[in-house]
Amino acid sequence: MNQSQLLELAVWLHVLAGITWIGLLYYFNFVQVPAMAAATADKKGPGPAAIGKYVAPRALLWFRWAALVTWLSGAWALSYTGGFVQAFTFQPGSQIIGMGAWLGTIMLFNVWGLIWPNQKKVLGLKPATDAEKDKARKIAFLTSRTNTVLSIPMILCMTAHGHGLPF
Repeated sequence: MNQSQLLELAVWLHVLAGITWIGLLYYFNFVQVPAMAAATADKKGPGPAAIGKYVAPRALLWFRWAALVTWLSGAWALSYTGGFVQAFTFQPGSQIIGMGAWLGTIMLFNVWGLIWPNQKKVLGLKPATDAEKDKARKIAFLTSRTNTVLSIPMILCMTAHGHGLPF
């Protein structure tokens, strides 16, 4: 493969993984969290156990690895354009993509450093007291909501260069 083809591969992988990551982020915030609350409140229903035992761990697996692949493939694409260091240091002409890259980096840290460790406690994958689970639930929830808010400017920054703004 030549440089141009490798760049195309990196960009396609970045887009595919990014769709998976952000799609799951929106799923968690707009579908699963309200569904878990409704399942918990429904005293006559099956409860949230099925979601917590079967759906959430699998969705979180895809979520965290999609986040990592998105970041790595984005870094790979930037390296082929010679823009990795320029983007992360906000060099002239790279400020917009740099802001998107930094927002993505913060979001990646949130996934692996805050959401996943706390979700392991909430889902019972790591031993925790009820008080620790309550605290973990709040941290994971707030961090996930933060990532949802950050995702909008991140996506706008990451796609701006394709719409006539400087790369």
